[in-house]
Amino acid sequence: MKEKIALLTDSACDIPQELIKKLNIKMLPLKIIYPGKEYSDRVDISPQDVYDKMPDEIPTTSMPCLGEIKSTIEKIKNEGFTHLLAVHISSGLSGTFQAVQMAANDIDNMIVKVIDTKTLSIAQGWMVLDAAKNIGRGLSFDKVVDQLYKLKPKVQVYYVLETLEYLRRGGRIGKVAGMLGEFLHLKPIISVDEEGKYYTYCKARGRKKSIERLIQIVEDNIKDKPAYLAVMHGGARKEAEEILARLSHLANVKEIIASDISPALGVHTGPGLLGVSFYEV
Repeated sequence: MKEKIALLTDSACDIPQELIKKLNIKMLPLKIIYPGKEYSDRVDISPQDVYDKMPDEIPTTSMPCLGEIKSTIEKIKNEGFTHLLAVHISSGLSGTFQAVQMAANDIDNMIVKVIDTKTLSIAQGWMVLDAAKNIGRGLSFDKVVDQLYKLKPKVQVYYVLETLEYLRRGGRIGKVAGMLGEFLHLKPIISVDEEGKYYTYCKARGRKKSIERLIQIVEDNIKDKPAYLAVMHGGARKEAEEILARLSHLANVKEIIASDISPALGVHTGPGLLGVSFYEV
């Protein structure tokens, strides 16, 4: 039987909307919750909407409900797909992976593989895009999955925050480290570890030096091999454009993506986030 492969991810992937449509990527929106009102990430609320309300209103976030996940997967099956590859935000930061895994166990007559990227944002997005391109090339389901697992350890992500306040409020960073860092004007460069949880990669004093360090990380890691690069931001478009301009000299970069960060992630980082994600092939 000929395979018909669908690709599913969640809105934490930060893939530009035009690519999602072009590559027919199915999407589960994360939830943004204000008192008395729930929004679907990037469906009826934008990143800028969330940042505009801060710091007066700071919402909470949640994963899609199990019923919504099940109905999404059933709809994909009813469209005639024989296989589904679901690629999701780190299980260390969200329960989405576990929920999709649970929903997938109830699906008959379609082969489903759920992957925990152990990362987030466009680093997750790079894996989704790689799978989409391989599906488009006509690779078998097993080969698409195999290629994704090979790519997974290569993708790196780093970002700097304007303030640690939002990570601290969300319980995603140690309080003492946060207070001490802000007192000394230290800006941590954050990444994700092997468990897919935030950790401090290094620190720089002040915003300007932290941006310089971000650029240096890219230049130190992208050498001679063909590479893919993304610059993302949360309410810091001008600085993100400056970083892109500074990195435009890297001749071996095959593809560059500029992306704003999902409001579901922006809730935990606050406005002023700048990030880079890249890998070599």
